[in-house]
Amino acid sequence: MDPSAYLDINRTSWNARVDLHMQSPFYDLDAFLQGKCSLQPIEVALLGALGGIKLLHLQCHFGQDSISLARRGAIVTGVDLSDKAIDAANVLAKKTGQDATFICCDVCKLPSSLHASFDIAFTSYGVLGWLPNLSIWAHSVAKVLRPGGRLVLVEFHPFLWMYDNAFKSIFYDYFNTGPIRETETGTYAAPDANIILETMTWNHPLSDAIGSLLEAGFQLCHFAEYDYSPYSCFSFVEASEPGKYRIRGLDRRVPMLYSLTARKT
Repeated sequence: MDPSAYLDINRTSWNARVDLHMQSPFYDLDAFLQGKCSLQPIEVALLGALGGIKLLHLQCHFGQDSISLARRGAIVTGVDLSDKAIDAANVLAKKTGQDATFICCDVCKLPSSLHASFDIAFTSYGVLGWLPNLSIWAHSVAKVLRPGGRLVLVEFHPFLWMYDNAFKSIFYDYFNTGPIRETETGTYAAPDANIILETMTWNHPLSDAIGSLLEAGFQLCHFAEYDYSPYSCFSFVEASEPGKYRIRGLDRRVPMLYSLTARKT
């Protein structure tokens, strides 16, 4: 297979999700258009005050979080592989009256025009698994941050990706042993949707995420792990308290999220 074929496979998958996601209760677009913030408390705290901050939102999907960041005062550029998602993000920005910029491209090949111009790069929730090589990703991010600029990452914990879909047994490798090519029915925001999606993903241990950033010249400033997800996007989850979902039977015994911030030196 052509090494770049995963881009076409995953672009097709994400293009097929856009309309379903925008219509789903998961994204609650009506409330968002009325002013609801789509960001979670974890990233809000890590990002801090955003007035006048130049922020690059990586893997932005159809732009909800990007626009929420703009509403908080950031000067936002959103990037995503899906051309259909970027088209939807531009429409959404106009509807909300927010001056956000959106670019369709691979986050591992960011345009040279973005070179060293951002204060913060932000990416969150189900992002790294779509990338085959985190070293390339980390160097790409470093190129677009000014000296002293920060990366803020909130991501599902790689421990979760070892389980089968029922969370009954270990099915996948913790370490990156190569691409995982799968076909699934439905999507996390609309699990009962009559849609079949082919995807290609990679599992990345924590050492890949942190090590790639250190190699690219970042200084790790913050790292934390969490025993919940703010989203009901996995099988067999239940809300143990408002805004905190845990897998039934696993409860608080497994990590579900981690967050980090890293500064470009």
